[in-house]
Amino acid sequence: MELTKEIQRRQSTNRLRFYSPYTKQREFHAAGAVKSERLFMAGNQLGKTVAGGAEWAMHLTGRYPDWWTGATFDKPPLLWAGSVTGESTRDNPQRILIGPPAKETEWGTGFIPADCIVDRARAMGVPDLLDNVVVRWGGGGDVQAGDSIIAFKAYEKGREKWQGPTVDGVWYDEEPPEDIYSEGLTRTNNGQRGQFAQMTFTPLLGMSTVVARFIMPAADEIGTEARHVTSMTIDDAEHYTPEQRAKIVASYPAHEREARAKGIPTLGSGIVFPVLEEDIIVEPFDIPKHWPQIGALDFGWDHPTAAVNLAWDRDADVIYVTKDYRKRQATPVFHSAALKPWGNWLPWAWPHDGNNDTAAGENLASQYKAQGLKMLPERATFGDGGNSVEAGVTDMLDRMLTGRWKVFRTCGLWLEERRLYHRKDGKIVKLHDDVISASRYGLMMKRKAVVNKPASSWDFKGTKVV
Repeated sequence: MELTKEIQRRQSTNRLRFYSPYTKQREFHAAGAVKSERLFMAGNQLGKTVAGGAEWAMHLTGRYPDWWTGATFDKPPLLWAGSVTGESTRDNPQRILIGPPAKETEWGTGFIPADCIVDRARAMGVPDLLDNVVVRWGGGGDVQAGDSIIAFKAYEKGREKWQGPTVDGVWYDEEPPEDIYSEGLTRTNNGQRGQFAQMTFTPLLGMSTVVARFIMPAADEIGTEARHVTSMTIDDAEHYTPEQRAKIVASYPAHEREARAKGIPTLGSGIVFPVLEEDIIVEPFDIPKHWPQIGALDFGWDHPTAAVNLAWDRDADVIYVTKDYRKRQATPVFHSAALKPWGNWLPWAWPHDGNNDTAAGENLASQYKAQGLKMLPERATFGDGGNSVEAGVTDMLDRMLTGRWKVFRTCGLWLEERRLYHRKDGKIVKLHDDVISASRYGLMMKRKAVVNKPASSWDFKGTKVV
């Protein structure tokens, strides 16, 4: 009995040692080695704050586990952590790092081990809120041990309270206003790693400027390569059973379900495809041999080149998105190599800009043809020759609403774009829509889809293949 109690005590006062992250949490941590701004966008109670707290505790103590592949510090850092109010800062980042706010005897049961807490100072005005904590930092190798500091902040105090000294990193738990995010990030400019910030939140504020900074950056925006977003849904939370997941999702109001369970920004009336994701997702299956299929490309460079594979159940008139692809700043040689394994029999639809001559004097469609893709001879149009974006989008939406547009669960890129595809002032925002656009071209040209059969018997109903 005494041995059991001692084991429990040691575990409770050294929680960091027993941290075993989920796959999505590991992804978030690993990105810190190369990305200076990270967003962990997830549903409620899925482990995003836990991930943020565990990482901050590692930096503050210098105790990195053997599996760690994320960012590291080689001397004691000064870090900040904040949330919307003093109370939410106390109840979330402080609790995760230190322990239950109202139980001082249990301080040291958070991710910062008890033997690392050197000193602490209380904040004024909010019961049990700490202003800062001095943490013993171990270092390693020839690095001498010292003390790091974690200071707690609140957005409600305003931008001025986020001005001041140089810090080594800022953790925003819950979405900050744009000016607070910018000011806090600026504090890290001269820190040990340069700019270094992490955010952990459920995107209940919709497509805010802070969210858009990460998931819908302008193609020419400087610094986009420094950012990383990890999206986590309730399906990625390994501590829930399927029955528990279903019960939790059902408990949320319908209009908040995708934000709270899947970490999808609430876009309200601006979303182009206002359907529940669960209504269009299907588990992957072997495509029947008699179903015709078509590939579709959307060309790009600064914005990605994207592709999809569509399968058409003609009897039920249902389109299935079975594969997706997206890559920026790569040549037709690279893209073609990635897409040819989808099938050398597959016809490919492409947009109007595929006819534009490149610097090399050859249009894009011909360049892909030279690499072995079976490009259709003409750009994507409807049967009547039109190519209206709104007409294509409306066709896709009608199909979703009537159960005639389905997406394989494995098509994460397509689902990611669907979550963010929205309108502003009534017009579709043409950002982060590459896979969706490829889908639209494929849908427009479904009449050219073919079944998988030997190349010698290809038949495009009288249409010559480029």
